[in-house]
Amino acid sequence: MAKKKGTTGTIGVTTENIFPVIKKFLYSDHEIFLRELVANAVDATQKVKALASSGDFKGELGDLSVRIELDEKERTLKIIDRGIGMTEDEVDRYINQIAFSSAGEFLEKYKDQIGNIIGHFGLGFYSAFMVAEKVTVETLSWQEGAKAVKWSCDGSPEYEMSDCDKTDRGTVITLYIDKEEEEFAKKDRIASLLDKYCKFMPVPVVFGKEQEWNDGKYVDTGRDNVINKVEPLWMKKPSELKDEDYMNFYRTLYPMGEDPLFYIHLNVDYPFHLTGILYFPKIKDRMDITRNKIQLYCNQMFVTDSVDNIVPDFLTLLHGVIDSPDIPLNVSRSYLQSDANVKKISGYITRKVADRLEDIFKNERKSLEEKWDNLKLFIEYGMLSDEKFCERAMKFCLLKNTDGKYFSIDEYKKAVEAEQTDKDKKLVLLYATDVEAQYPYIESAKNKGYDVLLMDCQLDSHFVNLLEMKIENTRCARVDSDSIDNLIPKEEKIKPELADDQKKDLGLLFKAVLPSENSYNVEADNLGENAAPILITQSEFMRRYREMSSLGGGMNFYGEMPASYTITVNMQNPLVAKIMEAKNASVKPEEAVADAPSDATDEQKKAVREAKDAAADAHKKEIEEFAHGNEILKQITDLALLANGMLKGKALSEFISRSGKVVADAYLK
Repeated sequence: MAKKKGTTGTIGVTTENIFPVIKKFLYSDHEIFLRELVANAVDATQKVKALASSGDFKGELGDLSVRIELDEKERTLKIIDRGIGMTEDEVDRYINQIAFSSAGEFLEKYKDQIGNIIGHFGLGFYSAFMVAEKVTVETLSWQEGAKAVKWSCDGSPEYEMSDCDKTDRGTVITLYIDKEEEEFAKKDRIASLLDKYCKFMPVPVVFGKEQEWNDGKYVDTGRDNVINKVEPLWMKKPSELKDEDYMNFYRTLYPMGEDPLFYIHLNVDYPFHLTGILYFPKIKDRMDITRNKIQLYCNQMFVTDSVDNIVPDFLTLLHGVIDSPDIPLNVSRSYLQSDANVKKISGYITRKVADRLEDIFKNERKSLEEKWDNLKLFIEYGMLSDEKFCERAMKFCLLKNTDGKYFSIDEYKKAVEAEQTDKDKKLVLLYATDVEAQYPYIESAKNKGYDVLLMDCQLDSHFVNLLEMKIENTRCARVDSDSIDNLIPKEEKIKPELADDQKKDLGLLFKAVLPSENSYNVEADNLGENAAPILITQSEFMRRYREMSSLGGGMNFYGEMPASYTITVNMQNPLVAKIMEAKNASVKPEEAVADAPSDATDEQKKAVREAKDAAADAHKKEIEEFAHGNEILKQITDLALLANGMLKGKALSEFISRSGKVVADAYLK
């Protein structure tokens, strides 16, 4: 039979030249071409299987593998399938008329026989021109009496069609790789792309032959190198699987990762289609590294590992696989965020995660407690960022105290409310962030019969705010933010009565020996004879919001302010009393300067102001000279600074030297 003479034509597009548009805008990553072409080959193969199932195709199916052949020397890459192929009319319709995909009408006709048609990629074939200077298509339709057709195009709107000698059903696409894209003519590069995009495709994908080590080198065997598993774990029924299967699959996905804490098997058919397996990884404090580890598939074809617009933000900390044909691909972020199916899928995944955690809480409490430290960051992030998840998590979220004991939120409230309710009927939850650094404060609280929570997660400054909002009549206070009696006041406290000039002198006295880079508020209090002479604390409000600002909480105003501390001077301590007695004996009261009369001139008023300033400066200077010469004052202040990790450099060296002298004076004289 004589071959049909070749014909030429122009691809039916609505722009002068579609190919620059494809290269620049349609796909930002050139490597995507292989995914698209293999997906089309898989699509065609699935279609012929559907035709056979329906009885429309009565021939032998034979080998249904999709084969990838590379000639590095010639820079040619072939994608070969034995799917349904195309007639000349179909080539004209689906290739020459750009953006017409056959998947839609095929699905409608054979919807009862097939569920896994990859039909989202109408322009997928033309992605080949991102890397190829020329593309040929040789195809023979499954239909009886069909003629083989060859289509060829060099990247311009011009194409050529002719008969060809192909005798086997299916399609061969040949890419003549452009010199500028020669990386895609390398075996290793193609192998890596196939592993990335195609390792779970639903039909066998073959690339070369398996190799084995022989005589000091790898040599080809006679066995096809099938690069994919046609039935991945998430496509199987949970009842068919064991824990070991899930762990092995995780190691396949993340060969270098630690074993996960828990897993969830997703499977829903209505109102959308979704399968997948999600894992809870061990999370400590590197949120930025653990994001975007969920792999998104469409009918077993890898799409992306960036799912931040498909699942809630906190769920991006999970690892695993989501497979859904109902998630729109190659669309804008704003479209994804508004898509109804995406919202339903997001809500479903959140609900399944909450269900799983609640089930573990009820039935595997010990296991949850053992893994809580690695799970805590994820739970808190979810509660802070997703209101619906937070409502569920209030039931299974655990609190850990400084003794290592775990409580649910309700359990802890009941355990401490009798002792830790203040005079205003508010429940006070005490917490520490560092057991070692805050040990004296923790012990002080315990001596009062109070319990102290451990809040050492990087989100805890935000989380304590959440607890205050969610638990009625409750406030949280870090154990070192004030004296224990002030943290949970049981009755009105009698404060020492100081005149204004005494309060002013007290502030000047202690500020003179405190580090100048911070801000201080000095106040007097009665803490008892046996209590420390000085207590250095940081306002719960200021400290918490400074910590939140450091995490990007939108409170940079607080983060930019200098650190502010409250210096509580225990007026009942004998050392403080001795210092004040010595100060009163050594420092004269500030010189009194009479106010200017009401009818004074501006010049007279100015003179009075200057006289008052001079008197204040002279008095301040005198107090500072006394402070720097009083070793007891410097010693008790440095001890308080040391207890708070605030004594450094020269001041620390001087303290050590002074302490040595104090010891020598006490024991050697």
